[in-house]
Amino acid sequence: MKGFGIWKDMTLFLVQHGEARFETEDPERNLTDTGREEVGRVAKAAARLGIRPLRIIHSGKTRARQTAEIMAESLRPSRGGEPQQGLNPNDPVSPWKERLERSSEDFMIVGHLPFLDRLASLLLSGDEARGVIRFRYGAIVCLERTEGRWAVRWILTPEMVGD
Repeated sequence: MKGFGIWKDMTLFLVQHGEARFETEDPERNLTDTGREEVGRVAKAAARLGIRPLRIIHSGKTRARQTAEIMAESLRPSRGGEPQQGLNPNDPVSPWKERLERSSEDFMIVGHLPFLDRLASLLLSGDEARGVIRFRYGAIVCLERTEGRWAVRWILTPEMVGD
């Protein structure tokens, strides 16, 4: 990751999908205009800051896929993006913790609550029910693993970036 200059084992970017339509009005749950706009602003700001995940993965659900596509357009991950199994809202997080412990690849997960909240809590505190991060639609939460320990590096929300 360019521009942040500390030694680290791995950087993980967690993104809650952008604001989506309610299922009653849109069974596919496409992003709203506001959701697209907010994700776009955050993605462009992240690109200006030199954020470059190698890969962007998502759950495959429409709202997560659309968010990942907007992020990829600005961040241009060298290894592209793709849907992955096990990232749905209520999927277990412990398999992902194990996978992340074996990885050194900086990548972004675009997903859903409560999955992202439980994963971040498990990585940071060892307790998936702790609720240590307040996620927000379209925001990027950057976690770093250094010497086997996870920490929050920064959070970038739509409110923090200009037009």
